[in-house]
Parts: sequence; C-alpha cells; structure tokens
Amino acid sequence: MLKTIHPLLNADVLYALRQMGHGNDLVIADTNFPAEAIALETTFGRILRIDADAPTTVRAVLSQFPLDTFVDHPAERMEIMGKPAELLPVHTEVQTEIDHAENGKFKLGGVERFAFYERAKNAFAVIQTNERRFYGCFIFKMGVISPDQKF
Repeated sequence: MLKTIHPLLNADVLYALRQMGHGNDLVIADTNFPAEAIALETTFGRILRIDADAPTTVRAVLSQFPLDTFVDHPAERMEIMGKPAELLPVHTEVQTEIDHAENGKFKLGGVERFAFYERAKNAFAVIQTNERRFYGCFIFKMGVISPDQKF
C-alpha cells in the first residue's frame, strides 16, 4: 500500500500511466467492450484491468491523471446507437467524478460507437473494468503537469 495512491491503481496500471505523455489517450472500458483485441493494437499492447465499476475506476485514474487543457473534450464517452445526445446514469456518474477531479472544467464529449472502437485502437492503453452497464466506455486524453504544481 502506498500513501496517496488510490488502492485500485495496481502496479501494471501505474506502470502504464507513468509511461504516458501529453496527448496520449487512455480507454476505460466496460466488461462488454472487446478490450483484449483492441488492447493488442494499442501502444501499450496488452490489456489492463481494474476490478471496479466505471465511476470508481475513473475516480482512481483521475487521482493521478491530468486531463488535457488544449482540446475541447479531453474526456469522451461512447455514444448510444441512434441516440447520440442521450446520457445514461453511468455517463452522469463518470461526469461527477470528472467534475470532482477537475473542478468542473470539462464536460464529456461523445464519440459514435464504431468511431470509438477505431480511436481506442490508437490509444496508449485500455483498462477494462467490471462495469456491466451498457455504454460504460470512455476515452481520456492526458494533459500536462505544470512546473509550479505541488505534490
């Protein structure tokens, strides 16, 4: 156990996050997402797992992961087929975690389902959760840590 490190962030996840840099994408996927196959095509090249629901996983990841301030939507969700503007409870719960971590600066963008799969293949890494709710898939773009940020 480490001080100030969320206990869900296992060694493999911390290793991957530490390798990421500004502009790299991280996918946090639900249990139905084809994570193993997609992860093989990512920069990291293998699947990561966190055994928690999507909001809890996002809370853990965002405790260490700065979101990119240079893009309009550094946090995006998979859109519902035929209802791209609709938000499900899993989306609003993840938005709450983003608001908490980033002081309400960012709103979830949306990515069409098949475009999401293609974007995920080009991500740095994929974390599969045990989230069972449909459309519980997200992409987060890594930002920077300023020189004056306190640790």
